[in-house]
Amino acid sequence: MNQKSKHPWHIRLRACGRLAVIFLRELALSSWAVASAAFARKPRVAPAIIAVPLRLRSEMGIATLANLVSLTPGTTSLHVSDDRQTLYVHCLDGSDPAGLIAGIQRSFEDVILEIEP
Repeated sequence: MNQKSKHPWHIRLRACGRLAVIFLRELALSSWAVASAAFARKPRVAPAIIAVPLRLRSEMGIATLANLVSLTPGTTSLHVSDDRQTLYVHCLDGSDPAGLIAGIQRSFEDVILEIEP
């Protein structure tokens, strides 16, 4: 086990696999939601910019989260605050900011926390 690592390598490897599965699930769900909004007669979208508080501290962890958010249809990472405490995200449907923040933290950030050193 690396001295800097919080978790043994096999836990981190398993978390990487879990992150891939979670990303593929989020990719499918959000692709469907964006396609539904695009082809709806009266799309119900409420674009918003939300501030997601970060628990990640490493540059790699923050970059991974920002990239996963940007790769998910309907969301784009805009900026990480200078103090690396907040990630600003533009989302297609920002009608429930608290739910979006919780979803990002629960789906991606929790698993990245297990992976990052």
